[in-house]
This record gives sequence, C-alpha cells and structure tokens, in this order.
Amino acid sequence: MAIKIKDSIYWVGAIDWEIREFHGYETIKGSTYNSYLITDEKNVLIDTTKPYLFEELIAGISSVINPKDIDYIVCNHSENDHSGSLGNLVKLTGATVITNDKGKELLELQYDTSNWNFKIVDNGEEFSIGKRTLKFIKTPMLHWPDNMVTYCPEEKILFSNDAFGQHTATSERFDYEVESIEEVYDDAKEYFANILMPYKMLIPNTINQLSSLDIEYICPSHGIIWNKHIKEIINKYLEWSSDESKNKAVIAYDTMYNSTKKMAHAIGQGLYDEGVEIRIYRISETPLNIIMREMLDAKYIIIGSSTLNSNIYHPIATLLAYMEGLKPSGKKIGVAFGSYGWMEMATSIIKKSFEKLNFKIVDDECLKVRYVPKDEDLKKLIEFGKRLSKEEV
Repeated sequence: MAIKIKDSIYWVGAIDWEIREFHGYETIKGSTYNSYLITDEKNVLIDTTKPYLFEELIAGISSVINPKDIDYIVCNHSENDHSGSLGNLVKLTGATVITNDKGKELLELQYDTSNWNFKIVDNGEEFSIGKRTLKFIKTPMLHWPDNMVTYCPEEKILFSNDAFGQHTATSERFDYEVESIEEVYDDAKEYFANILMPYKMLIPNTINQLSSLDIEYICPSHGIIWNKHIKEIINKYLEWSSDESKNKAVIAYDTMYNSTKKMAHAIGQGLYDEGVEIRIYRISETPLNIIMREMLDAKYIIIGSSTLNSNIYHPIATLLAYMEGLKPSGKKIGVAFGSYGWMEMATSIIKKSFEKLNFKIVDDECLKVRYVPKDEDLKKLIEFGKRLSKEEV
C-alpha cells in the first residue's frame, strides 16, 4: 500500500524481505526499492523496481490512482533495481520516460525501447507538471554515468536516487520512526562503502550543488526516507568522502589451521594496548560489505593469509579483488602477514594489492611465521602492533 509523504506525494515502492545478495553485496537485512508517486495535473512516477516486484509496485500505485493515469515516469538511473519494471509500466500506461541522454543510451542497451516515448532532460532543467515543478540535476558516476537526482522545490523534496540510501528491509519508512538512528547510519555507511566509495571524490561537489536547495525530505531509492536527520546524513557523507582516517585498524584474515588467526589477534592486541580501535574479521565468516564498511575510515588495513599452493588462501583473493574494485583511498597503512609451510608467498601478493591502492606498506620479519606461531612469535607480533600504532602516513 502507498504511504503518504505529503499531500499528493506517496511512497509506492516494494520491500524485499528475502533478498540476500545484490551484485556481491550481502544484503543480510534485505532491501527496499523505493518508487514515488506525485499526483498533479500530470501524474509522475519516480523510479520503479526490479521486475519480480512489479505486482507489488502496481498495488501501491493502485491504492492512490489507476496506474493507467500515469503520464510520466522519471528514470533517475537505469540499473535494473530502478528500471526493471519500466518496460511493463510503459506498456501498461503509455507513459513518457523522463531521463537524461546517457540514461536513454543505457536503457536502450538493456531493453527493447522501440515503442517508448522519451523526454530527455539536461542538467538543471525544470519541468512543470501543474502546481509542482521537477528540477533534474545530473550526478554522473554516483554510481553510473547516467545518475541524476530530481528535486521538487514546491514540496522541498529531493528524490536522491542511490545517494543517502541503505540496503535494508523495514516496515518503517521515515528516519523519525526507527528505534535506533545509529543503526541506520551504519546501514548508510555500509551502502556508501560498497556502492559509492570508488567515486567518493565526486561527492563534495555534488553536495555543494545541492546546498542551494531547500530540502525538507530526502527520498532515496533504497531504505528509509530522511526528514529529521537530513543535516546529519549530509555531514556523514562529507565525512565518509574525505581522505581522513580514524585511529582504527581493520584486521581481516583467513586461516586453515588457526595459525594466521593467532597472529591476527596478537597484532590486534598490540594495537589495542596503544589505544587503537580494532576490528578483527575472519573473511570466510564475514560479509565483505561489512569489512569494507569498516575499512572506509580506518587508518590501518591489516590482511593475513595462509600460503596455499604457492598462493594466497582463496577467501583472501576474493577480498583483494573486491577491495581493488572499491578502491578504499585516503591516508592508509597496509600490513600483510601470514603463516606458511615450506614456502611463503601470500604476503607478497597482498602487498601488490596495497601498492595498487597506494597504501603505505609497513613490513617486519615477524609478520611471516612458519607453521604454528610460538609464544615468542606472538610476543613479537604484539610488540609490532604497538610500534605500528605510532606509524604515520
């Protein structure tokens, strides 16, 4: 059913309680696909859902108007989670699709658009739908080339597309309804780290573009709608997009016989003893998106692997590939460690990833241990952790 945001403006999206994977992002809380309906002299739908949620989308629209009365569908972003139901809606309604030139190009590459009518808008262009105006602002590469946001000045609503979103299924629609806003911030940070991090250098300029807008609601494509905490989430985006790091270490490892685990905890103990905030994760037991959320603002990135068949252990290979794609940047220190049998190879492979990411690499002979670490090895690793806490980028 539709949920009213303001007079004649409704959330009509779909909640996917069961989804657990979103192109590599482990969505342990599910997700929400937010579509918004504006009823005016011209009825406008902003974004759609994945195709298998089409009936749920139609049910939400039908609780307000006959779907056939939709005149325009704004496609802020052509990725399938936004556009998957677009073809069925166009067929049902005959509505004109509003998008930018790049959005049209990408839609044509994904769907048969031969019978679609398009209205192509440019950056800053405004379009009257009656009592209300829609203004379109391009935000390319946040996170596709076609991305844009839509602003309704009369209602002070920013339909923000993927910006400020969260992958979470929830019965609450607004930030003031949730029990723990800190949990929502964590979900937003996780979304930022795994979707927007490669393009975070573009975010300050985008926020600067939006700063002139009078915003009462931010309506993203996923998760809750922002109203009470708009200033806070904007400030967090500026914080997350900066290159400043906290005095925090993320230690991510995997192991076959717990030797590398013992090393991870010893390094962590040394850092902890010197006041560094630490997060320790066994990669095969932790969603990569959680690890990346914590790497976003960590100063120390410490990765450990057993050597297997003259290579790294396969869960580490997956993490490194994921990291290289997301490109965590800023003032970061990289440390590679691990145990091995007859030949040590893992740490050099990990360091190659650090080099690609422009981390400052810190090395020490104690970071490679043959077979099982002895008490003296663990003591050396604790001392290394203590020394590491004093390292400057």
